[in-house]
Amino acid sequence: MSAVTSAGLYWAPRAWLAGGWADAVLLRVGGDGHWAEITAGVATPPQAQVLAGPVLPGLVNAHSHAFQRAFAGLAERRDSEHDDFWSWRERMYRVALRITPEQLRAVAAQLYTELLAGGYTQVCEFHYLQHDLDGRPYGDPLSLSWALAEAAAEAGIGLTLLPVLYQRAGFAQPALRDDQRRFATDAAAVLALQRGIAAARRPLLNAGVAVHSLRAAEPAEITRLLESVGDMPVHIHIAEQTAEVDDCLQATGLRPIEWLARHVPLDARWQLVHATHSTPAEIASVAQSGAGVVICPSTEGNLGDGLADLPGWLQAGVPLAIGSDSQVTREWPEELRWLEYGQRLQRRQRNVAAAPAAGEASSAARLFERALRGGGGAEGLRAWGLQAGARADLLVLDVQDSALLGLPAERLLDALVFSSPARAMRDVLVAGRWVRRAHRPAHGADPSARFAEAMRALWQAG
Repeated sequence: MSAVTSAGLYWAPRAWLAGGWADAVLLRVGGDGHWAEITAGVATPPQAQVLAGPVLPGLVNAHSHAFQRAFAGLAERRDSEHDDFWSWRERMYRVALRITPEQLRAVAAQLYTELLAGGYTQVCEFHYLQHDLDGRPYGDPLSLSWALAEAAAEAGIGLTLLPVLYQRAGFAQPALRDDQRRFATDAAAVLALQRGIAAARRPLLNAGVAVHSLRAAEPAEITRLLESVGDMPVHIHIAEQTAEVDDCLQATGLRPIEWLARHVPLDARWQLVHATHSTPAEIASVAQSGAGVVICPSTEGNLGDGLADLPGWLQAGVPLAIGSDSQVTREWPEELRWLEYGQRLQRRQRNVAAAPAAGEASSAARLFERALRGGGGAEGLRAWGLQAGARADLLVLDVQDSALLGLPAERLLDALVFSSPARAMRDVLVAGRWVRRAHRPAHGADPSARFAEAMRALWQAG
């Protein structure tokens, strides 16, 4: 190994490589902020930084609405006889209609700092909040995109911005409602936003596109968008709610995933967000296409969406990622925990995600590996994880945390997911740069004061 400075060479007592724990791992960061070399079974070289605990790769948060961090915890009362996703959405629009670019940056900086503490090192922002408060475009149409990008840069997290095609309020409604006025886009606008973001060439920032949902986009406009997207990620909300499935059946004669598979050339660029209500035939068609799914267990539970067919998606080999979505949870261990717990409650079984016949006895390890691989595809980077060529991200676990204290080393990932509460991510590295050390941000000011000020302004009327 060639001589390097200590800033680019790390040694971990254990690290998660190729689906399992490896001992005495040397990790070298190249000048481009990517892993140049990772080798197990290496005695500690004198010039290396010795990491304070076992190392995991960071995960991709494959579905986020940053502005909804300002709404987390504020929809947990019921004032009428019925409360569901649709009534939650009406209340959520209040913050969507009031938040300014400055407030969005403050909220997003708080969120992205929390996501790093929760073990995410990249976030895919499903970005449909585009226009000024009155619905007219900003002088710079990317004003809210830059607010998110600046918040991500401040926190030190990687960001994939996904401007969203959003045209109508429903299958039978040709236009948006007034309370959706800040969301309006067509294919040309989405492509212009994506190109503007990409052209900026900001560090740790890339861009793809998204379709809000089949109910919110005209088929012809989806086709126009796809004609120009090239090799970039394409995300879509789909089959989250049974009402959405029923509306799609009434409007088209097909279920949402069924319609998408028949009318759109699905491939590995596509990420189907939620995909809560699926049939075996739909799962098979998605598996054949190479598209992935993004499940957001804490949000889907909070909103009463239902439970995805996790065993079906896993058995079919469909790439699977996770997301924080509405931000009621901001750490991946809890998302994986509830991904498994939902299945246990539904089936009255334990370790549903495990596959001992395939040599995968650990539910946590199988879900983590799938989320690791699927997340890499969701954000459009060519390599992800602790491997040469991937961006140099890692998490250092705090084995003195009460959830991990005294446990056998080979069971740390199991405990991280299924023993809570935990504050286990001691240090976080992104692109070869420390962004958290000893449970605190390594650079920049604490965003919490600006977040609290933004929250007071948004909710001062109660």
